[in-house]
Parts: sequence; structure tokens; C-alpha cells
Amino acid sequence: MWLLLAFASAILLGFYDVSKKQALKDNAVLSVLLLNTFFSTLLFSPVIVACAGGWNWFEGTPLYCAQANWSAHALVILKSAIVLSSWVFGYFALKHLPLTIVGPINATRPVMVLVGAMLIYGERLNAYQWIGVLLAIVSLFLLGRSSRKEGVDFRHDMWILMLAAAAVLGAVSGLYDKFISRQLEPMFVQSWYTLYQFLMMSVTVAILRLPRRDRPSPFHWSWAIPLISIFLSAADLCYFFALSHDDAMISVVSMVRRGSVIVSFAFGALLFRERNLKTKILDLVLILIGMLFLWMGTK
Repeated sequence: MWLLLAFASAILLGFYDVSKKQALKDNAVLSVLLLNTFFSTLLFSPVIVACAGGWNWFEGTPLYCAQANWSAHALVILKSAIVLSSWVFGYFALKHLPLTIVGPINATRPVMVLVGAMLIYGERLNAYQWIGVLLAIVSLFLLGRSSRKEGVDFRHDMWILMLAAAAVLGAVSGLYDKFISRQLEPMFVQSWYTLYQFLMMSVTVAILRLPRRDRPSPFHWSWAIPLISIFLSAADLCYFFALSHDDAMISVVSMVRRGSVIVSFAFGALLFRERNLKTKILDLVLILIGMLFLWMGTK
């Protein structure tokens, strides 16, 4: 069951990436990110209110969220800070890089989670799963070579460095999720961390924008902005419920979720008309084969 939830999360994450790319077109990154955290909080506001008030509005459903102490909230606040930092780097990178480059790079993020899971949680992969991981590493190497045709140098491009920072922070978040999923209910984490992210982002935007209030950043409304929150919230719910299973492996869940590259790559080619697809398709095929080996390794 946890593996099916991981695959569902991957599909939803693909549409989340596409929505981000569309929303960021000619838009200020921080404005889009602030609205994303706002709409995510709005989606979970009934759950947050019921939880804070101790009311059993959703008892007996997956949306039920019991009250928790301040130590539990502190764990969620730390998660919010880690994820929001990753998003800031990732949003800026996505705005300036082709989706067909960002997707495959993000798809290799679980390799870092794998190393951490082995060191921290003692997880061990079998032969099939190791093959899947190695294919992901090879695909990253090939993508670095093909991206030079578009003037993107992995070693010196600022946006690639930001994407790398987002990936590292995302890996830290994945390892931390495994830790808190053993202590907190998935709905408690999902609902409250959206609120804390919105509060953090509001303060950040106010601090950065106040000195420049006479020079407003470019912004126009796009229906892709609320879609970011919808797809992300659904993907995260599947993710947290997957991790709540005792036999779930964070290294495998994280790798499967990066299968979202299939959706983002397809839209990058069809909707955004991105270039150099013939060489990038090899990276995508390697990732797909890697996903297959990971699935076989769980049988």
C-alpha cells in the first residue's frame, strides 16, 4: 500500500512542477511562493481550526487531527523552515531553467536520501534497488553533458547551484520526515506545517519588500498559482500516509516520488516547447528503468 501511495504522490508532484513553471512565467518568485503557502493553508484551515480547538469534526476520517503539545509543534516548525528554504532556492532555479533539466536533476535527489537513510536509519537496499540508484546517478552525469548545448554549465551556472541547494535541503527534509512520521500523525504534520510556512513566508516577504515598496515586483494573476497548492497538498498527503506504514523505506519512497519527472518532462516538451529533447530523453529512459528496478526490489 505504501508503494502505491508513493506512486500517486509522484504523479501529483509532476503536475505540481508544471503548475509552478507556468505560474512563475513573468512573475516575481517570492509573490508566487507566498500565495502558494497561503492557498495551502487555506485548504487545511478547517483541519487546523478543529485541531486547535480540540473539536472532533473529522473524527473517523483521514482528515482527523488530534491536539498535540508544543514539542510536537516545534518539530513541525523545523520541518517548515527546511522545506521553505528548499522551495526558495528551487523556485528561483525553476524560473530560469528549462523544466526538462530541472525535472531529471530533481529525480536524482533520492540518492542523497539513500546515503542518509543508510547512515542514520540503517536501511539496506537489495541488488535491484542498487541498480535503480546507479541508473539515476548515470542519468545525472549525462544530463550535465547534454545541458551544455543550452548554455547551462553545471559547474558555474548560478541557477544550477540554487537547484543543487534545493536538492540538498529537500534530501534533509526527506530524512527528517522519516523521523517525525514515527512520532506525529500525518495530518497533524501536513496541516500545521502549511500554516507555519505561510507565517514564515509572510515575514520574509515583508522584510525584503518593505525597503523596496516604491519599486513593486512584477506580478500578474494565474490560475496555475492555486493549482500549485492543490497538487502539492495532495502529493504530500499521499507521501506522509506512505511513510506512516511501519515497513515503508524512505529511500524507496523518495526515489519513486521523483518519477514525477515523467509528467514534468512531457509538459516541458509539449506545453513549453523546450529544446534539445533527443539527448534528454535518454536521461528520462534511464530514470524510468531505475523506477522499474526499485519497484522490483520491493517485491
